[in-house]
Amino acid sequence: MRSSLLMFSLLTAGFAQAADVYPAKAVRMLVPTLPGGGGDATARVIAPKLAELWGQPVFVDNRAGSGGTVGMGVAARLPADGYTLVMGASSYVVVAPAVYPKLAYDTVRDFSPVTQILYAPLLLVSHPSLPATDVRGLIALARAKPDAISYATPGNGSVAHLAMEMFKSLSGTRILHIPYRGAAQALTDVIAGEVSVFMSTIPAALPFQSTGRLKMIATTGLTRSRILPRVPTVSESGLKNYEVTTWYGILVPAGTPETIVNKLQADIARIIRQLDTKERIANEGGDVVASTPAQFGDFIAGELAKWAKVGKASGAKVD
Repeated sequence: MRSSLLMFSLLTAGFAQAADVYPAKAVRMLVPTLPGGGGDATARVIAPKLAELWGQPVFVDNRAGSGGTVGMGVAARLPADGYTLVMGASSYVVVAPAVYPKLAYDTVRDFSPVTQILYAPLLLVSHPSLPATDVRGLIALARAKPDAISYATPGNGSVAHLAMEMFKSLSGTRILHIPYRGAAQALTDVIAGEVSVFMSTIPAALPFQSTGRLKMIATTGLTRSRILPRVPTVSESGLKNYEVTTWYGILVPAGTPETIVNKLQADIARIIRQLDTKERIANEGGDVVASTPAQFGDFIAGELAKWAKVGKASGAKVD
């Protein structure tokens, strides 16, 4: 009995000591997308600052495939020792489970939340030739001519896809879905007038609005964007409580010691609250969050429920 208690005490002390000196070696920040995207850009802002703070290398490891789901499957099988951080994003953390029949990971079972880093609304844009100039006009036009208006997305199961499906469900409209292989081509065809509307990120659409090649209809947050204060939200324009945001946050494999999770949250929150980091995030149309693990966990649970409902109502599936 005494030997068992001694062994337990030694193990407990060992874990505590390991947490005290964490990190004692290089840390991987796994990004489940290709270099150059929003999650990758966010990781490359935070990683060097963590390395400077910790005195240990923090390297970005891109594991792209199937909209982020491949990398998430890889991350779910890695050791829960604090030496793998995962750059989570709305698309593969909460939207993918609503549209993929089978995934190699379970968001709640396989990961522990650390902190939400930022969120940003989408921007509903149209080709200038579309007669509608606001949400009410778009709804009226879509109701008068079902499936005559088309909307582009970066692909089936993307946040933009489900955002428009939610829009259609709440407004009682039929708008034709035209999926693309990426946001760039989708936006290009809206600019060319091949497709009517698109749920874009704000930075991607801004240059074309100033030249008159795109028309801004509404943003998708509950409050107006700081970058576009004159553009109304979908919610204030007729679809009350409509809210869609893209977001990023840090997850770790489930089972990571709580002491390490709490240290990660404190250190990352400290970094993203720094003025230069906030400014870089703001340039992408986003707002800093820096939530606690519990707050981020509650947020993820709410998002999973919301998108599961949208996925079921729309019938959207990704094979």
